[in-house]
Amino acid sequence: PRRCVTTGFIVFGHGSRIESANRSVRDAAAGLARVGGYSYVEPAFLELGEPDLAGAVERLVDQGVRKVVVLPYFLTLGTHLERDLPRLIQHIAIKYKDLDITSTPPLDGHPGLVQILLDRTIGLK
Repeated sequence: PRRCVTTGFIVFGHGSRIESANRSVRDAAAGLARVGGYSYVEPAFLELGEPDLAGAVERLVDQGVRKVVVLPYFLTLGTHLERDLPRLIQHIAIKYKDLDITSTPPLDGHPGLVQILLDRTIGLK
């Protein structure tokens, strides 16, 4: 018999000294949980926000999650996603040997972004 693996998601933002920016990442995580019907979603921040990625993973693992998908809340691939995120994931994988942790690409290239830009132009012609 196949066993069911509990999956959790982390909306991973940069973090800011401006708390409203951090709140937007938290709101995006809450929206993902609500709209997606997901029980296990946490926000996390690279810096200047709490929790950090390791802290968010710990929260999910404490709830029984055994697979984590990190969703970068970054528009484009840059140093943070190319270097920092893989390094953080590697450290977490060493700590949690039975955890399957992966990440998705940044938001760049998703067709929904063009629609967002179009939405922003409504009434501006």
